[in-house]
Amino acid sequence: MGGLSPASDTRIATMNLFVVIRKRGSAWQPSLPLEQQPDWDAHAAFMNALASEGFVVLGGPLEGTSDVLLIVRAASPKEITRRLEADPWTTQGFLRLSQITPWTLRLGSLP
Repeated sequence: MGGLSPASDTRIATMNLFVVIRKRGSAWQPSLPLEQQPDWDAHAAFMNALASEGFVVLGGPLEGTSDVLLIVRAASPKEITRRLEADPWTTQGFLRLSQITPWTLRLGSLP
């Protein structure tokens, strides 16, 4: 049977939620769509892995801006910074961390 183990469920339940804003960096090529930016596949695989493990709960670009919104489950802002530094798009200057804000979910629910 698949799914999370009770230990994993407990760990996720004790994590804090954060709103994370990332901005396009100096390497971003405005003439190219998102999926045609260099190393898109590596970035997508990295972010999908973070989502699969429950670190990134929701994420996507904010239309009409240079911002990306992530809802993240983490122990601390330091963990978020450390984990996102490994994103190929961070190391290459396509995205930079702009803001990390603790968030309390009051309406609705997340998995």
